[in-house]
Amino acid sequence: MLEASITIRVPFFDVDPMSVVWHGNYIKYFELARCELLEQINYNYLQMAESNYTWPIIELKTKYVGSARLNDEIIVSAKLLEYENRLKIEYLITDKKTGKRLTKGYTIQVAVDMTTGEMCFVSPDILFEKLGVNR
Repeated sequence: MLEASITIRVPFFDVDPMSVVWHGNYIKYFELARCELLEQINYNYLQMAESNYTWPIIELKTKYVGSARLNDEIIVSAKLLEYENRLKIEYLITDKKTGKRLTKGYTIQVAVDMTTGEMCFVSPDILFEKLGVNR
C-alpha cells in the first residue's frame, strides 16, 4: 500500500502551558501527512475539486499513547489502507529520536459528487487512475 511520512519539529504554538502538544494538534499532523500522501498520487485537494469531487472526512479515530513536547522531532506516517469504496488512511506518530509511538489513528473519507451533492458508494474512476489500478 501507498505510504508517506513527514518530519515535524513541534513548534511553540502547538503546545499547552506544560510544553506538551495539545491533543487537537495531532489531527493537524495527520492532515499534513495525508496531504503528502495525496501529493504522491498527484490527487491533492485542488485536483479533487477539479475532478468534480470533494472528499469529506466522515470518521476519525485517534488513540493517544504518549506525548510530544516542545521542539521534539516527530515522524508522522500516513498509509492508504482502502480505496475501492472510500479512503481509509492509517496514521502513526513516533518520536524521531527514540522511535516511541506517540499517537495512532485513522480517517475515513468518501467521495461526494460536487454537481449533485450525492455521496458515491464506489470511489470514482479518477481515483483508480491516479493510483494506477485497473478495475
